Amino acid sequence: MRPLTEEETRVMFEKLARYIGENMQLLVDRPDGAYCFRLHKDRVYYVSERLLKLAMSVPGDRLVSLGTCFGKFTKSSKFRLHITALDYLAPYAKGFGVAAKSTQDCRKVDPMAIVVFHQADVGEYVRHEETLT
Repeated sequence: MRPLTEEETRVMFEKLARYIGENMQLLVDRPDGAYCFRLHKDRVYYVSERLLKLAMSVPGDRLVSLGTCFGKFTKSSKFRLHITALDYLAPYAKGFGVAAKSTQDCRKVDPMAIVVFHQADVGEYVRHEETLT
């Protein structure tokens, strides 16, 4: 396991910024301890620094995984988020959801209709309703 390079960090944080915006800092500086991102076999893991210190005694070729897999880097150096990261991103998200209607139907629907099921943070839209465009 190794820390991410400058380029890998930039690519990963650009992807995360699409979903959680400036809340990325809240992933690293948490009240329950410091967390970090580590790369192991093209996969990025989100792990507490306390657990990382304990895992340093395990040789890299024997280590299968550590922490939560956030995503992986493809051969073309693009970052793909994994579904295991959703539990950590949802509290800070701009809104994850499953569309209940097609795009064409969403454009014509009345304001009180249901468009998205299972939205992650409805409260953010209510709190910042006047600033959203």
